[in-house]
Amino acid sequence: MTTGQLHLNAFLMNTGHHEASWRLPESDPFAHVSLDHFIHLARIAERGTFDSLFLADGPQLWSSLAQRPAGALEPLTLLTALATATEHIGLIATASTSYNSPYNLARKFASLDIISGGRAGWNIVTTAGKEAARNFGLEHEPAHADRYARAGEFLDVALKLWDSWEDDAIVGDKAAGVWGDDTKIHPPRHQGTYFSVEGALNVPRTPQGYPLLVQAGSSEDGKAFASRYAEAVFTAQQTIEDARAFYTDLKSRTAAAGRDPDHIKVLPGIVPVIGATEAEALAKERELEEHIVHHHGVANLERLLQLPAGSLELDRLLPSDLPPESAVEGAKSRYTLVVELARRDRLTVRQLIGRLGGGRGHLTFAGTPEQVADAIETWFTQGAADGFNIMPPVLPSGLDTFVDHVVPILRTRGLLRTEYGPRQTLRERYGLPRPANQYAQPVHA
Repeated sequence: MTTGQLHLNAFLMNTGHHEASWRLPESDPFAHVSLDHFIHLARIAERGTFDSLFLADGPQLWSSLAQRPAGALEPLTLLTALATATEHIGLIATASTSYNSPYNLARKFASLDIISGGRAGWNIVTTAGKEAARNFGLEHEPAHADRYARAGEFLDVALKLWDSWEDDAIVGDKAAGVWGDDTKIHPPRHQGTYFSVEGALNVPRTPQGYPLLVQAGSSEDGKAFASRYAEAVFTAQQTIEDARAFYTDLKSRTAAAGRDPDHIKVLPGIVPVIGATEAEALAKERELEEHIVHHHGVANLERLLQLPAGSLELDRLLPSDLPPESAVEGAKSRYTLVVELARRDRLTVRQLIGRLGGGRGHLTFAGTPEQVADAIETWFTQGAADGFNIMPPVLPSGLDTFVDHVVPILRTRGLLRTEYGPRQTLRERYGLPRPANQYAQPVHA
């Protein structure tokens, strides 16, 4: 049984996570490129004393322009602006190990951590899909195992770069004319399979040492990677039984890797559709589903399942001869989740698209504030989660409603802080120690 307080992360996505959210009268179709919109959302989440907020990203155009607001501001740039508009909340950005270089990305996250006073986090992804690959001169996406092998080396290099300055490398002795101590600089001089990186980072060691390391893959390779590196894991689970099994497995893997299992926080995603009554919440859910344009959902599902266009029919079940996860080179864990959901609940393609429209496989829960709080508390106290990735179906109203009506219940139950208190880094807010510099000599008394 989990005890203590929840960790809450606000997953912010333009007009909301439901694909039809932009069609509601309240929504701004241009919110995805509005700084004011994201500042407003960040301040709502901070009013709710969330640990952090999160921006997803990918190096490709995600969907048809006809389907929903497409394209997004580069997240590290946006988070730097949000750092100046907030005081406490953590700032987590997705960045790919497949289509970046360790030096440039380590420098960007170090800069964000310094600018924000120690509030930066990195959601580490390996990026599936041929569309992204072709944007970087590749005809095919790298194999799943190769992407994770590259990601492991990428992280090893990034950690060396963040540690390449010792904490006390800057001396600032004006009288002696000595600004810094060159003996406290440690160039990585890394020669590996995927990367060759010679010199030290050109940014000092940051308030956190390095950003909070977040990961979202739930495949076998993803879980192995998380157990070695991740400090928070965003996951998608449909049932408390599946969530508890994933939680137990990941904590065990982390312990087997020689790490403290309390130093990895598991945060399933939840899409809360909230109404004053259960009937009102269900009516909101139906309204969103009625705004789905189904041919977009069919095309997306065919891409996920790696089927030729025209393979799926709206009012039929998924084909019985889909390939196993082992044959999939894309998003393996999401593939399995969607297929298992459809098989378990015997959903037609139309019904499956409706289920996925709100959270793309994350748990969607419609109910009163008390019912939403009950679900969160049950998963938290029954060993299925250390907290939640809150994914409002409509923004900003869904986040406002959660903060105004669910957060007070969680506070009353002692599950969530009532205020931030003394200024903390994101790492401290997640109950994690500041990492020691791998190159620094221990100080002996």
